[in-house]
Amino acid sequence: MRGRLVIAAAALTMALTPGAAWAAQDGDDRTTGSHRPETSVSREDPRTDEGVPGYELVTLPNKNVPNFQRRTVYCPEGKKAIGGGAEARGNDAILVGSFPTDDGRGWIGLGRQTTTDNVGISVFVICAYV
Repeated sequence: MRGRLVIAAAALTMALTPGAAWAAQDGDDRTTGSHRPETSVSREDPRTDEGVPGYELVTLPNKNVPNFQRRTVYCPEGKKAIGGGAEARGNDAILVGSFPTDDGRGWIGLGRQTTTDNVGISVFVICAYV
């Protein structure tokens, strides 16, 4: 059993390590999922040496709102959302939704509590010039 845990931990580490990847094969091996050690994966990095241009994390701090009420945080003028998230806070809190705004300039979060009529919601958006 311990051997299986070590293998699973190693596979998880490999999956979570940036730049580590298992190469997909061309031809017949592709359908079997086999891996040839001599095959490498190359990928282009769209970032410059300075990182993502205009990278900024904008946070809408936790606030209690009625169940299912949307909370929205926006990027500063000229920037777009490249990611985001939300958190429902409380003992019986459930995050119902976490998604970008239709115009791509912000992030929306909403949730609910199972035992009360309001829920604490925090929302985060990652912004950049794109």
